[in-house]
Amino acid sequence: MKDRNLDTFHIAGFTYYDGIDVMKELEIGTWLTVVAEPENRHDPSAVAIYYKEVKLGFVPRDKNSLIRKLLDCGHDIFETRINRISPEEYPEKQIGVIVRIKDRSKNDLNPE
Repeated sequence: MKDRNLDTFHIAGFTYYDGIDVMKELEIGTWLTVVAEPENRHDPSAVAIYYKEVKLGFVPRDKNSLIRKLLDCGHDIFETRINRISPEEYPEKQIGVIVRIKDRSKNDLNPE
């Protein structure tokens, strides 16, 4: 099986978290991590996005359902990376993300 694109989106809530602190480290291809956030009082299906230990924001609410279900089932099948950086855009649209489903024959690709 080859890697498959699952979805692309902007990071929701980017302006409310710590992305600005690491903006100079972010570039196209940077690995990110998606983490289920079951205690989130605003969205029961929330999926946070991290760069290393820094919370950047969330998978948008209209895109998080499938990712959340798979995370809740214990599947570590996602490759999440930055696919677009547009610093001139409104902050909520500065960082584009692609989530891919990993080829199961690959070992852990994330170098972090």
